[in-house]
Amino acid sequence: MAFDYKKEYKEFYLPKNTPEIIEIPKMNYIAVRGKGDPNEEHGEYKASIGLLYGIAYTIKMSHKGTHKIAGFFEFVVPPLEGLWRQDDAAELDYSRKEDMQFISMMRLPDFVTEDDFEWAVREATNKKKQDFSKVEFFPYDEGLCVQCMHIGSYDDEPATVALMHDYMKANGYEPDISDTRYHHEIYLSDPRKCDISKLKTVIRHPIRKVK
Repeated sequence: MAFDYKKEYKEFYLPKNTPEIIEIPKMNYIAVRGKGDPNEEHGEYKASIGLLYGIAYTIKMSHKGTHKIAGFFEFVVPPLEGLWRQDDAAELDYSRKEDMQFISMMRLPDFVTEDDFEWAVREATNKKKQDFSKVEFFPYDEGLCVQCMHIGSYDDEPATVALMHDYMKANGYEPDISDTRYHHEIYLSDPRKCDISKLKTVIRHPIRKVK
């Protein structure tokens, strides 16, 4: 049976819908950077998703070809994730989606090295006749965070974020969002197939102890 990160690491992917504090270890991702309204039909964000899936499935199916990755095991492609920020805002202003900057990403299995990633980019480029040069190998050491499962529309996320911030402050922490630590979302539902009221999104914010 294929290894499923959501099931094996429920603490990272299936939190409760009440806030909790958690230490997130360093993980490697494939990532695409961009900016603009994520709802724009032909915008950078939607284009980034196709690029990520192209590389993820090239790696997933590599064992059927000539490139053998050391330590490979069959796995379920992990969920799409996103790191979000705006230049002039400590917290996201959802009314200004056109000003959003993102790092769209998917987790890599630990056995995938940077050399394996570079092979996957070449392989996908050759097979799909598409430019995958925007995809990068992205290590991210997230550290101490507060997280919560948000259920419902993405536009309703501020209410969940407010609960998270109340919780962190009550426990002696403060937000630590910066140029290297981001508002983080993990998308567990496909908005094309799921009623908007039932969308499941993990929201995660970096925090630090109040001095």
